[in-house]
Amino acid sequence: MLKSFSSLKKENIEELAIGSFDGMHLAHQRLIGQLSENGAVLFIEHNRGNLTPNEYRCSVIDKACFSYDLSDIKGLSGDKFINKLKSDFINLKKIVVGYDFGFGKNRHHNVNDLKRMFNGVVEVVSEVKIDNISIHSSTIRQILSNGDIKLANRLLNRNYKIIGLRVNGQGIGKRELVPTINLKIEKFLIPKSGIYATKTLIDKTLYNSVTFMGHRVTTDNSFAVETHLIDEDIEFNEGEVEITFLDFIRENQKFNSIKELKEEIKKDILKAKDIFKISLNESSPL
Repeated sequence: MLKSFSSLKKENIEELAIGSFDGMHLAHQRLIGQLSENGAVLFIEHNRGNLTPNEYRCSVIDKACFSYDLSDIKGLSGDKFINKLKSDFINLKKIVVGYDFGFGKNRHHNVNDLKRMFNGVVEVVSEVKIDNISIHSSTIRQILSNGDIKLANRLLNRNYKIIGLRVNGQGIGKRELVPTINLKIEKFLIPKSGIYATKTLIDKTLYNSVTFMGHRVTTDNSFAVETHLIDEDIEFNEGEVEITFLDFIRENQKFNSIKELKEEIKKDILKAKDIFKISLNESSPL
């Protein structure tokens, strides 16, 4: 089934960038950048994307978006897949894909087959590397799992973010530590456990923050994602929260007392403030 995330009619589409585009990373951005104003992005949804889950992908690009569910097309032969494209996009003249693109049943066909089978222009975007690292969503997942947020952000060409809903926490934070907003994260990959310098978006307002994710080993040992808004005290009871990651501060660790934990959190906040200053200087014009 063809699903549209755009009001632009598929009859007006002359160019398509095709792929799963989970990461929406630098390599994906370069691929999508080859499209003209009559171009659109066709997502192949496999429901395993957790860097940029399906419904969020169109929000980070400025092109019309359509999608196929992988379960609907994975049994199609190469010829039938091409025929489906031509049927759904009757004015299709150009296809843009990555160098490792595969299609047809069991991904039997490659970009050379696509050039042979499609009666139009096929543009193949070469491998993209940074510091000799080939940019792939799987690579970025591993880097996030290692806690190297700065490298992941370079490969993404944007700051990694997660989105979740506020939930009730222990209540210890506001009483004995610092107030936090606790989140339930369902669709996004959660980076390595630890403390991060972050930006937290609530009701269209962006706050400097420190965010913890992991098991609360000093208190109840339950898993949590919680963010503290630095030098802010707002009332927020429910709704969606977006957390953007700037840098990793420290590992998750167990403290002998709540008092020790509170002192360490104060240090985390100071480190985060230094990171925000550096980030601001890096983004300022010369």
